This record gives sequence, structure tokens and C-alpha cells, in this order.
Amino acid sequence: MKNRRPTEKYIFYRDLKCHYPLIVRGDGIYIYNDKGQKIIDGASGAAVVCLGHRNKRVMNAWLKQADKIAYVHMSAFSNEPILRLSEKLVNMVGDRHYHVYFTSGGSESVEAAIKLARQYHLEKGRPERHMVIARSISYHGSTLGALSLTGHHYRRFKFSPILFSFPRISPPYCYRCPFNQTKKTCNLDCAEDLERAIVAEGEELISAFIFEPVVGASAPGIAPPVGYIKRIREICERHDILMIGDEVMSGIGRTGKFLASQHYHARPHIICLSKGLSSGYAPLGAVMVENEVYDILKESGTHAFVHGHTFGGHPASAAVGLEVLKILKEKKLIEHVSDMGKYWIPKLKALKKKHRIIGNVRGKGLLIGIEFVVDNNRGKGPFDPSLLIRLRIQEECMRRGLYVYPGGYAVKGIAGDHILLAPPYIVKKKDVDRITDILDDSIGAVEESLN
Repeated sequence: MKNRRPTEKYIFYRDLKCHYPLIVRGDGIYIYNDKGQKIIDGASGAAVVCLGHRNKRVMNAWLKQADKIAYVHMSAFSNEPILRLSEKLVNMVGDRHYHVYFTSGGSESVEAAIKLARQYHLEKGRPERHMVIARSISYHGSTLGALSLTGHHYRRFKFSPILFSFPRISPPYCYRCPFNQTKKTCNLDCAEDLERAIVAEGEELISAFIFEPVVGASAPGIAPPVGYIKRIREICERHDILMIGDEVMSGIGRTGKFLASQHYHARPHIICLSKGLSSGYAPLGAVMVENEVYDILKESGTHAFVHGHTFGGHPASAAVGLEVLKILKEKKLIEHVSDMGKYWIPKLKALKKKHRIIGNVRGKGLLIGIEFVVDNNRGKGPFDPSLLIRLRIQEECMRRGLYVYPGGYAVKGIAGDHILLAPPYIVKKKDVDRITDILDDSIGAVEESLN
């Protein structure tokens, strides 16, 4: 009996009317569907598969650990992989100011971080400190706590009655500067906006500030001006507010440094990680906690963090993460990511001269965003959202053998189209040249359809 395509009768997809391509295998930077089409994974899924598909070393690491023991619960037991992985993470950050708490994903890491901030202040005798300030263009996860922090209207609005109300500040969105500044006139008003929010809400109520050092899904590639993160840290220190760096997408080398915040020589008190930490081979996340925060909890009356998830600290997942970090270091892939970004981003920016609908190309390393506008010769006006430009570009790319990650609504929460480019770190110059050619043709096809 020949293999048949599995039925879709019982599956619950995100889009209930969408017929998704069936991916049957992957290899390196490529994925293959059941019709035999070879597709470049130009976004590593969602900036996840940093080592590419079918990495035998990573697969063997999972199997080797599972052959010993695949699961124990962290409320009662420890295991070797989490001990080794915690040490490796601290060493790769480059200092010994952190302890590591393990989760099984990015949303869980963010949830743990905001609860850590709350308990930190509670243990210091500040029970009124509970609010977390976030930014208006951001995505921190889909669980209720993480979604409460998220500043992406489309992802929030259907669930807004059951979300917490947290204050937000303007992001460092230089292309559409909310303070009408230019690179020459910038005086970091976007950072000073945090001071304004703290004063407006009352510092006695604020526990933490959360931000993405380089923005991910909500407006990919937005990076702050020089001095921004240092200024944020200074403001947080002065008000004894914890600074949480959400590096779920930007961390683990995606921007050309192990952490995106390292580009700016400023260290968050708490760092959230996931995605590339396991390269997608197992569910894995981590929260790196500065020693001062850790010590406050350790010396508290309960000497415990009142929190936990069933699969946190999963031994086989941790073994995968450890192997991923070993490969990144051995093959110098983070340095390669930096080199590829320097090679590729200028090529993508050159497309703006050819295509009027490209408004902005931005990013660091292999975390790159392309934002689309009606006509870059006439300003920065976004498309009518009903045109779904981002999905049309994705469709044209897929037709030509390239997967890109689409997104929108970064313009006042109601408009805007962009795509995320975040291929595996193993891409070569010839690969990104091919991706650029496909983008050129695909954007041109959408442009033609608009005439």
C-alpha cells in the first residue's frame, strides 16, 4: 500500500481555512514538501533552526541522553545536562554574573522573568511593585502574562479583556521616529520615555522594564541607536527597576554576537532565551538571572522561586542545547553570522533603489527586516491592510522556492507590512545571493500586480 497524505480532518491549525504545505523532510538550509519542492528556509521557521535541518550531531546528542534518562522533574531532581548547559551559557555570555533557570520555550521564559521581578521586590519588602513597563512595538509571547506585555495590537485585541494593563513607551523605531528626530538630532528621547513612564506611574509601583535589544517578529531588525541600552540601564538602576532583555529571537548569535545586547555593551538584569538555543530540535528556553536578583531570592525566608513548569530542565532538551552551543563555538558560526550580515544587508538595501515598495531594510547579523510602503519616492505611507502585501510577497517567494516570515501592523497598530529574513547560520554567500535574487523577482511581481 502506497503512503498517502495524512488526513487534515482532525487537525487544528492557526488559520482554520488555510491549506498548509506538508513538509516531509529538511536538510541544511532547505525544507522539502510532499510534492518534491525544494524550499530555502529563509527564516529558520521563526528564527529558530540556527544550525539548519538534519544536523546529526544534535540528533545524536538527544538520543544519547534519552538512552540514559529523558526526563526528571526539577522540583525533586537535578541532572547533568542542565548543570553543564548553565555553565556553558554563563561562559558564552562572557562573565559570571548570572545563574540560569530553564524553561521549555520563549513565552515561558518571559513569564518566569516577570514573576522573578515580582518576587525580587516582594522579598525586598516592596509588595506594591508589580507593574512591568514594555514598548509599544513588541512581541513577548502568547501566554497571558507575556501577551499582556506585548505591544502588538493585532495579537492582543481579541484577548484584551483578560490581559493585564501595563504601561508602554515608544520604541527606538528610527525609520518612523515617534519624536520626529533624525540620526543627527537624536538625543535618545525614546530612552528618556522610560523615565517619563516611571514618573507618570510612580516608581513605587514598577518592578521591571522589558525590551527586545533588536526587535523580532513585531517589526524585525529594528535596532536602537548607540547609547540607548546603556541609558535604559542607568534609568532602571536609579529607580531600582529590573531590566529584562527579551533575547528569545535575537539571542544565541542571531545578530552576530551571542547576545544582541552585547553590541551595546550593556547587561540586562534578566535575559530571556529560547529559539536558537536548541536550534528547534527540542523545546528549550532559559532565563539568565543576575547574581544580585538570585541572591535576594536565595536568602529569602522560603529560599525558593515560587514557579515551575513540567518540562523545565528537561535532560534531553538540555543535552541538545549543550551540543548546539558547542557547534556554534567550534565552527565559529556567530562570527560567520556577523560576516554574512555585513555582506548581505547592503545587497538588500540596494533593492530599495529598484523597487519603490521597499521602504526600509534594517537589522544585524542574520536578523533582518524589510518593511514595505506604497511608494518610497513619495514618503513612508503604508499599504491598505486589506491588500495583505506581506502575504502576497510570501506567496511569490514560495512559488520560487523561498520561505520568508511575514508580519504587519507596526504602523500605529493598524497598518504596515514587513517580512523577516533569518536563515540558518550555515548559509553561504551563494545562498544569500540566491535569496536576494528570489526576493528581487518576488517583490517585482507584487509591484507589477499593483500597477
